Amino acid sequence: MAEQFVGSGWAFPMRIGPTGGIAMVSGEREIEEAIRLVLATAPGERPMRPEFGCAIHDLVFAPVNEATAGRIQHEVYTTLDRWEPRIEVNDVEVTAGPDQGVLFIDVRYSIRGTNNPRSLVFPFYVIPSHEEPDASGAGNSLESDR
Repeated sequence: MAEQFVGSGWAFPMRIGPTGGIAMVSGEREIEEAIRLVLATAPGERPMRPEFGCAIHDLVFAPVNEATAGRIQHEVYTTLDRWEPRIEVNDVEVTAGPDQGVLFIDVRYSIRGTNNPRSLVFPFYVIPSHEEPDASGAGNSLESDR
């Protein structure tokens, strides 16, 4: 029953399948690729559905700090709630990557109709400011309390 609810669709990114047609995905892989598609699309990017997508792309030039992480977390929650009805988002965690210009968005979700917890990490790239960071490491960094 849950498999029928999830369905199948074109692979993302689009590619050629083993028989020469468009590659298809189904099940958990279909949902994972759908989540990536929603998060990678900026609102206004699709002419026939301009409201589709996630507004995290408005934060590309934002400083890497707790406020930006909170805004990203909120946008991911609300976007997935609106555009991916097959999942229940349990948690979204935003952490700084090893490079100054990378944030990792960890989406923990479960597929509706199952008790199967899943996790997807989506890298989000920001353009760091041209200012030199403090020698103390304070200021524009996103510190993890864990």
